[in-house]
Amino acid sequence: MARWSMYTCGALSLLLLIVSVVLLVAHTFMDTVERQVKKATVLKNGTEVFDSWVNPPPPIYMQFYFFNVTNPLEVLNGEKPEVDEIGPYTYREYRPKEDIDFLENGTEVSAVNPKTYVFEPDKSVGDPEEDLIRTINIPIVTLMEISKNNKYFKYIRPILEAVLKTYNEGVFLTRPVHELLWGYKDPVLSLVHAVVPSISEMFGLFYKMNTTNDGTYVFLSGSEAYLDFSRIVKWQGKRNLSWWTSDSCNMINGTDGTSFHPLIDKDDILYVFSSDLCRSIFAVYEASDNVKGIPVYRFTPPAKVFANITINPGNAGFCVPEGNCLPSGLLNVSMCKEGAPIILSQPHFYQAEKSIISSIVGIHPKKEYHETFMDINPLTGMLIRGAKRMQVNVYIKPIPEYE
Repeated sequence: MARWSMYTCGALSLLLLIVSVVLLVAHTFMDTVERQVKKATVLKNGTEVFDSWVNPPPPIYMQFYFFNVTNPLEVLNGEKPEVDEIGPYTYREYRPKEDIDFLENGTEVSAVNPKTYVFEPDKSVGDPEEDLIRTINIPIVTLMEISKNNKYFKYIRPILEAVLKTYNEGVFLTRPVHELLWGYKDPVLSLVHAVVPSISEMFGLFYKMNTTNDGTYVFLSGSEAYLDFSRIVKWQGKRNLSWWTSDSCNMINGTDGTSFHPLIDKDDILYVFSSDLCRSIFAVYEASDNVKGIPVYRFTPPAKVFANITINPGNAGFCVPEGNCLPSGLLNVSMCKEGAPIILSQPHFYQAEKSIISSIVGIHPKKEYHETFMDINPLTGMLIRGAKRMQVNVYIKPIPEYE
């Protein structure tokens, strides 16, 4: 028994020694890998990292869904809106960076990011040229709102009233999907345009956004610190936004969401700047997964991002005009949408207050369908899979000046 114990202890000691050596080698190997990753993850012309940043290899699809209003007359009489979701109408999105210029001895890189959309019929439910949607008449609602609040535009009120009666226009309109997305010549806008040339006679949710860019970005190359890789420091010539009422809310934080610094940790808070949202948001670790054998960390924006100030006081700067705070889950972006009464949210008011969700019949928020997420390889910081999900809402209220 004593001899067996001695052999056992000897074998155990040898095993522990082997394990220690393996762990030491593994640790040394990982340190070497991490050093090489940090060194390689720099925006430098002629490298794979740079090529992937300029033209991300995974295909990108933009899918549009519409809420078709089924009871417009009842809505005008004060009843709840009832909607049917129609979609998707899918477009392949191409977004290579162009006009690339290296600045400050290679520590910064400027570029524009034009986006081109090509319709994908096989991934869509119908023909956008023919399928009709009854929805909010955004041009009319916007004109009424502007003329009510703006001293200069109040002079178009008589013209607008006459046009509304002549063309029998109202709060709702019915248009093909293609026109609602990419633009159409609106008869009311055309007449107002003749009096106020600054108001375009065209309207579309994505009007002038196909084959165009949203301005010049300046990114950090990561050459001085790997944590700064592809971080945005300037957009449209400015280092801060001006729409919001606090310095923190006006900050341009994070990357464009297609790449992040290498060596992502589960405790990291990842920031993304989105010109669509007119602000920066952040995401936190949610779960680990594999995408075609590639390990990823899933990061998602927590409910705190769009929470009311009673839950997140830091969001007070997003209350515009100052002090005019909306319920959780909603973001008023009218200040950056030329005065249009646009309220952004997640689809089906996911993570919004229950009173908002219950205010419309046909709204059914589900995490798996309506959550924004990013699946990121933690070693390289590259986005492997993701979904940016957003809903455009129009705020409507009675305006006594208009019948």
